[in-house]
Amino acid sequence: MERTPIVELKNLSKTIHGKKIIDDVSLLLYPGQITGFLGPNGAGKTTTIRMMVGLMKKSGGDVVIDGQTLSADFEEAMSKVGVIVENPEMYKFMTGYKNLLHFARMHKGVTKERIDEVVRQVGMQNRIHEKVGTYSLGMRQRLGLAQALLHRPKFLILDEPTNGLDPAGIREFRQYLRMIAETEGVSVFVSSHMLSEIELMCDRIAVIQNGKLVDIRDVRETRESHYYIEAAPAEKAAVLLRTAGFETEPLESGVVIQAEKAQIPAVVQELSAEGLDIFAIQPHRRTLEDEFLELTGGGQLAETAAK
Repeated sequence: MERTPIVELKNLSKTIHGKKIIDDVSLLLYPGQITGFLGPNGAGKTTTIRMMVGLMKKSGGDVVIDGQTLSADFEEAMSKVGVIVENPEMYKFMTGYKNLLHFARMHKGVTKERIDEVVRQVGMQNRIHEKVGTYSLGMRQRLGLAQALLHRPKFLILDEPTNGLDPAGIREFRQYLRMIAETEGVSVFVSSHMLSEIELMCDRIAVIQNGKLVDIRDVRETRESHYYIEAAPAEKAAVLLRTAGFETEPLESGVVIQAEKAQIPAVVQELSAEGLDIFAIQPHRRTLEDEFLELTGGGQLAETAAK
């Protein structure tokens, strides 16, 4: 059954001083799914996000949020959106609860019951009536998440949401996001440089390079099968495997090959027949960092001036 996207970027473009900064970006974002938005510095992540929320005028294309376009129904479309950009700004002299009351007045229909509900969702019941100035960064991030969820958004945008958090805080924040996506069907869009965290947090990733969307994939998708083989002499093993037609990559005292599982017994027989000693063969999972650096040519700075 085909799903209906909550958000659609349709040929989104941005030109500044005659230079195309964002080039024809199209992307579908689905309910209950967390999508990571990756790219080197200057690739166009922040520019794209700014256009998605109307903070920067687009040069072409459009953004559709729950059936409304930003160009024709800006207020209605944005009423479905929650945003957290790095460290949320709150009134430090007020309690967490009074901050939420203040933000609730900006939206129609946010009841005190809803405030209590989001406070429970982010686990702040014991601290919500204390002043924000006493909160740790992790607590402020939780309060920012509660604030962004008050009006039941269908789309949540997070730009570097775990900056400054310690490992425990990052894990906690990740768990809250997963719970919100799964229980409320929110589509979450996360821009971050922390590749290991994106790999744990997200269902899929979209990679932008020089203003172009260069890849969209499921995080758990194994597009290729890789196996690590430790054999001696290692140099001879690598030559034999390349001669047999396998792509090889040296790793520590062995070699990684791209192969299907069914091919491995024949590989073992071939190496054994050539007199090599085989010490280990095991699946080798490429990390998101490996994939990202391969896609972006090492992650060098993009050629454009976009952020």
